[in-house]
Amino acid sequence: MKAVCLLSGGMDSTTLAYVVKDMGYEILALHLKYGQRTQRKELECAKIIAEHLDAADFVEVSLDYFTKFGSSSLTDRHIPVEAGTRGRADHPNTYVPFRNANLIAIATSYCEARGGDAVCIGVQSGDHIGYPDCTPQFIEAMQQVITIGTQTKKDIQLLTPFVSMNKTDLLRRGLRLHVPYEDTWSCYDTEDTACGVCSSCLARLKAFAETDVEDPLPYFPAEFSF
Repeated sequence: MKAVCLLSGGMDSTTLAYVVKDMGYEILALHLKYGQRTQRKELECAKIIAEHLDAADFVEVSLDYFTKFGSSSLTDRHIPVEAGTRGRADHPNTYVPFRNANLIAIATSYCEARGGDAVCIGVQSGDHIGYPDCTPQFIEAMQQVITIGTQTKKDIQLLTPFVSMNKTDLLRRGLRLHVPYEDTWSCYDTEDTACGVCSSCLARLKAFAETDVEDPLPYFPAEFSF
């Protein structure tokens, strides 16, 4: 069995790749560069994780058209990344319009071309508010699109085992699989040293705090209470 894993270099997609590998799938790693602020660091981490997993292939694709569209702080450097405590939970400025539909579509093309069985994306329940392309309803709709729009003898499965799990549960599962979280990156805003205040950093720090495990990433000094 072969699975295309959308491997961003972050903790969610990395954990997913380890879970899928544990399920017996051969990993076809796909990293998509869409002009995000931490693109260099994410690519570096994704390559390291792919090597850890002995991925059968590693493909990187550029989607720089997102920088032309704008409206997201991840792809438009004129828009500062919101601090997690002040960000709008229902309309975060880190939302990239319809991004996951683009990512899943490209991953499906790759999967069908390589005779793969599944496409995997690490969406989780903490992303449901503010990120409509991470919800169970969206995933169900994309599965229908994949089934209708491909010519495979058997349906390509869209695997999202974390869609109803929170980040803490996801982390606990990853720790059991010895996921090397020191080789992942979650910060939306900075590279080398994580900002510690964006929504992604805060969600990661909260998950590690709730599992009583120290996060191996370096952060700018800050006070946290969860």
